[in-house]
Amino acid sequence: MSTTVSTKDTPHESFDLARKQQLSLPELFQIAEGLKAEGRAREASELYKTWVAFNPEHSHLHLAYFNLSVALRDLGDAAGAINALRACVKQEPMFGPANVNLGRTLEDMGQRTLAIRQWQDYVGRTSSITSDQVRHRLMALEHIGRVFEEVELLSSAEDALKLAVELRPDKTGAAQHWIALRQRQCKWPVLTPNEHVSAQHLLTAMSPMALAVYADDPLFQLAKAYRYNQSFVGRPDMRAVARPSVKRKTGTGERLRVGYVSSDLRDHAVGFALREVFELHDKSRVEIFAYYSGDNRDDATQARMKAAVDHWRDIEKLTDQQAAAKIVADEIDILVDLNGYTKHARTGIFAYRPAPAIVNWCGYPGTMASPYHQYMIADDVIVPPSHELFYSEKVLRIPCNQPLDRKRVIDQRTPSRAEVGLPEDAFVYASFNGMQKLTANCLGLWTTILREVPNSVLWLLTGDDQTNERLRGAAAASGVEAERILFAKKVANPEHFARIPLADLFLDTMPYGAHSTAADALTMGLPVLTAPGRSFASRFCSSVVAAAGLREFICATTDEYVRRAVAFGRDRSSLAPYRDRLRHSRDASALRDIPALTRRLEDVFWEMQADCERGAAPIPDLTNLDVYYEIGAELDLENIERLDDDAYRRLYVEKLDRWNDFSPLLPDARFWSKRQ
Repeated sequence: MSTTVSTKDTPHESFDLARKQQLSLPELFQIAEGLKAEGRAREASELYKTWVAFNPEHSHLHLAYFNLSVALRDLGDAAGAINALRACVKQEPMFGPANVNLGRTLEDMGQRTLAIRQWQDYVGRTSSITSDQVRHRLMALEHIGRVFEEVELLSSAEDALKLAVELRPDKTGAAQHWIALRQRQCKWPVLTPNEHVSAQHLLTAMSPMALAVYADDPLFQLAKAYRYNQSFVGRPDMRAVARPSVKRKTGTGERLRVGYVSSDLRDHAVGFALREVFELHDKSRVEIFAYYSGDNRDDATQARMKAAVDHWRDIEKLTDQQAAAKIVADEIDILVDLNGYTKHARTGIFAYRPAPAIVNWCGYPGTMASPYHQYMIADDVIVPPSHELFYSEKVLRIPCNQPLDRKRVIDQRTPSRAEVGLPEDAFVYASFNGMQKLTANCLGLWTTILREVPNSVLWLLTGDDQTNERLRGAAAASGVEAERILFAKKVANPEHFARIPLADLFLDTMPYGAHSTAADALTMGLPVLTAPGRSFASRFCSSVVAAAGLREFICATTDEYVRRAVAFGRDRSSLAPYRDRLRHSRDASALRDIPALTRRLEDVFWEMQADCERGAAPIPDLTNLDVYYEIGAELDLENIERLDDDAYRRLYVEKLDRWNDFSPLLPDARFWSKRQ
């Protein structure tokens, strides 16, 4: 028997009915959730406790325990929530939400080992599962992979995510993460299809960032960014946020309102790059708003930024729609996306078009290929005019696309080679890029160099132990003694800067080159050798090298890159003039002229404003990008970088011509030959 009650009844009546087993489960949920909605969460949790205490034989007791755990968690009683979830799982071991939540709650309480064990137990119990359990098994595997990665157990994380990928190949989240993990561990080939997962599935799941590391194919990267934006961002309800109008400011003396949006305005490569730019902005020309979407931080970089900007907005807890509405309320003229398609990006904010001009700059090395990013800031080296066809945005340029902070702290004492594990008399090639930027092709170039210079070593920023040994094994298989591959331990930035000059020559990675790491090396007097490709990421290092005044170190081909590296390795003294040049002209170089960069940046913002006032803001060109994607997906992407520019162009033009023969493209199709 059950009696209908409501939240308007006194709590005493509801408790009494629960004790008499006269309160049905749906009625319990209705009353308890009603109490929570009225701000009476503690009464709701007590009602759940009473019901489970006096209804121990109920066939769906586990559901009451689950809702009790949620109520207790909302009250901050994590221990109580864990007990309720354990009771729930004991009652119904296959109930997926409780198994997933129990692991999450244990993790939040600092019990990562118990959390992983909980998820692994559930995965083991669901080897033969229903369609509903598939979703929770997938969630458990993804959580296992995430937590293992956070504690640097990369191989274990990869194993868990591989099971998730094979479970649901159509769900790209796990595969995207799995691919990135394989890149971090230098596991080649990165894409390994099997009977459960096709190469096409894996390529579809690959993020634009991972693709930039994988292949130097800017046309396919453009198409991939377009597909990624459609899949992961899409179009929100544009009626939810008022579209701002353009305000006339040119010639009025009124300041331009510029908003920077990022999760990385903190101790992060983006934060390190921009903190002096923020300080140097001319407040008579621009009013700076910083929209921080990252987690709570209290570090020196963020403190400097907060002091430098006019307005600091924490938007991490806001929805995309709420953040967009705040930007509209602030009457922002120019909105700068500093994340792009990187970790913790809030691309959905920009989809609401909360400012007249939206800009892609600094945080992401490539095109956004979105309908709402109208501008991209770069420089002449990264995006020469002939390469603008690879970008959907209108490209505006500054002297060098790599800002840096001239005030950063550097340890005054330079350690000896012996102190950091380097041989005293060897020629030291160095590369301090993340392991994910290292490819089989790149390592092949480096081992060729090492074989030609016997008294040389390669000094890399360390990965995990397994990755380090994997690289040493690959070097040995290429005829280079494993002990010649050395690893620099991770240390604080001031200590790292101080040890950089111990190397003789920095070797750039390909196809995703050095960014801030190249600027760091050049600042510390270490020459950087690079060979630019076609894509943004592959040309960035050349921009930094040129801005530092060492254009001689930009090689036209990878063959020249190898020859130059070998020649320097055989004659260390030939590097002395370049090291002297870096040391003596460092502060006069474009790389360190941050005042000039900031002034030009402000000029660029005013150019955008003028476009908007004339009604001439650019419209991103997204024509036929699905076609470019289909063609690019058919190519041998790992070997694209070995083609010269003419061969690369012919490859696409021929395929586009064949495609058009059987499936005519739109009249305004951008055949590459017509886009030059």
